[in-house]
Amino acid sequence: MGCSIIELSIDFRIYDEVMTTNSANARFFALIPCAGQGSRAGATLAKQYQVIAGQPMVLHTLAAFSTVTRLTRTLVVVAPGEQFFDQVPEQSFDVAGCGGASRADSVRNGLEALVKSGAGTLDWVLVHDAARCLVTAAQIKQLIDACEHDEVGGLLAHKLPDTLKREAGGRVAATLDRSDKWLAQTPQMFRIGTLMRALEAAGGAVTDESSAIEALGLAPKLVPGSAQNFKVTYPEDFALAEAILLDRGRAG
Repeated sequence: MGCSIIELSIDFRIYDEVMTTNSANARFFALIPCAGQGSRAGATLAKQYQVIAGQPMVLHTLAAFSTVTRLTRTLVVVAPGEQFFDQVPEQSFDVAGCGGASRADSVRNGLEALVKSGAGTLDWVLVHDAARCLVTAAQIKQLIDACEHDEVGGLLAHKLPDTLKREAGGRVAATLDRSDKWLAQTPQMFRIGTLMRALEAAGGAVTDESSAIEALGLAPKLVPGSAQNFKVTYPEDFALAEAILLDRGRAG
């Protein structure tokens, strides 16, 4: 499916639905923001489209989601006019050309597109970075199982394994206690209506959905993920991601 940014406008009276809809019947949707340029990767082609282990990174990501049968639909949000997915046959996902100037804008536009096409505000959405191409179907299912009965929702995260330093002027200013520190990952799973409200209030500066939810005064659940579920960001990450994917292929 396609959509334009101009068309995306939600009347927030839809949240009255929360009072009448049975949340026990909530469905699960996946939303993959894929409109970023990935400048830190040091390449002209957006990193999510660069080839790793034989295919573009984002297709590894989408392959994991395609095998999660509890998902009603997966929507990929791309930049307006982006034609990359036109060449992908037998798609198990939909594409919306309504990406925004920031990740948060792309997610917000994608949520509005989901609601316009029939998703309910009490349905769950799992937002996942296109560049986290090492996520597995088992991890996605683990998040759903852990959060589907939670009042808030939650996210995959990895407990910080390294000693944490605070810097000042290029030198160590302090060593911080790492015992309660986690690295946020994706997917991050929240009710569509709650997340829409949170992102509307937070604006485009937030870098993940949990931050927006936290700003509402809510505490998302931390669900242990994996060190391998890292976001491919810097040039050296590509080689590591490819080695892991190739090793999985040999093991499979």
